[in-house]
Amino acid sequence: MAAEIVEALSSCIRTIDCKQGAVRAVRFNADGSYCLTCGSDRKIKLWNPNKNLLLKTYPGHGKEAMDVAGSCDSAKLVSCGADKMVIIWDVATGQSLRRYRGHATVVSCVRFNEDSSVVISGSHDNSVRIWDTRSNIYDPIQILNDAKDSITSIQVTEHKILTGSVDGKIREYDLRAGQLTTDTLGEATTSVTYTRDGQCVVASCADASVRLIDTTAGELLNEFRGHTTKDYCVETATGPGDSTILCGSSDGCVWIWELVTGNVLGKLTHSSLPTVVPTLSINPSANQVLTASEGCIKLWGEMSPEDILICDD
Repeated sequence: MAAEIVEALSSCIRTIDCKQGAVRAVRFNADGSYCLTCGSDRKIKLWNPNKNLLLKTYPGHGKEAMDVAGSCDSAKLVSCGADKMVIIWDVATGQSLRRYRGHATVVSCVRFNEDSSVVISGSHDNSVRIWDTRSNIYDPIQILNDAKDSITSIQVTEHKILTGSVDGKIREYDLRAGQLTTDTLGEATTSVTYTRDGQCVVASCADASVRLIDTTAGELLNEFRGHTTKDYCVETATGPGDSTILCGSSDGCVWIWELVTGNVLGKLTHSSLPTVVPTLSINPSANQVLTASEGCIKLWGEMSPEDILICDD
C-alpha cells in the first residue's frame, strides 16, 4: 500500500511560478479542488493547480503573509501575517470581512475549526488566540498562553487544538473536557499534525527528526530521519491512507517514509538545488501533494481524467 502511494505521488504534473516572492504556505481547500498560497509579497492567491490557473488574488496584509486556510465550505479563507493581523476573506468577492488585532508580533499559523465558526491563530508572542467568526466581537474569546516560546504550528479537530512550539513541547487542548495534555520533545517543534485516524501526532523537530507519538499514552512510537533542516521550519504530513509520512527538507526534496517501519520509501525532488521546502499539503480527496520552495509550487500525483483531456487539447 505505502509503495503504491509513493509511486502515485512520484510524478510532477504541474509546476507553477506563483510570482509572489517566497511562498510561506500552500494549502489545499476542503475538497482538494483548489489551493491557496501566501507569500512575502503580502498577498494570498487562489489557484486551480490541476489547470495551472490563477483564480483570484487577495491583497491586504501590511507585511508578508505567513499562513492561510480555507473554510469548510470553501466560501471563506483566513490568513495571518507578520503585520500581526488575522484576516477573514470572502473567496468570491475578494473582500476582507473581518480583521482581528490582538497578537503582539508575527502571527505564524492560522486555522478554522471544523464548522468554521471560530478561527484559531498562533503567534511568536507565545500565545494561541481563538476568534468567534459569527459574532460582532473582535476581541479573542479565549487566549491560550501556556507556551514559553513562539507557536509554530496549529491543527484543529472538532473539539481539540494541537499546537507546536519552539519551547520543545506539543500541547493538546481538549476544549470539551477542559483539559491540557503536554508532551515534551526536548527540541523546537516546527510542525504538528494528526494522523487521519486521530490516534497519533506527527511532529517535525528542529533536530532534523520527525516523531510519531501516541495521543493517549504520549509514547514515542517511531522516529523518522534522513532529511535536513538547517534551522528552517519544515512541515510534515501523513500521506493518503495513513501509511506514509512526508516532510520537507533543506536539500530541495520532500522525504517519504513508511509509517510503521520508518524506512525511507522515496523523495520528491522539488529543486535540484539545496533550497528548503518549508511547506506542503496533501489533497484530502486524491493521491496528490503540493510542495513549495522559494516562489514555486509543484503538484505531484495522479491527474484527473478531465485534466488529462485539457492537457491533450
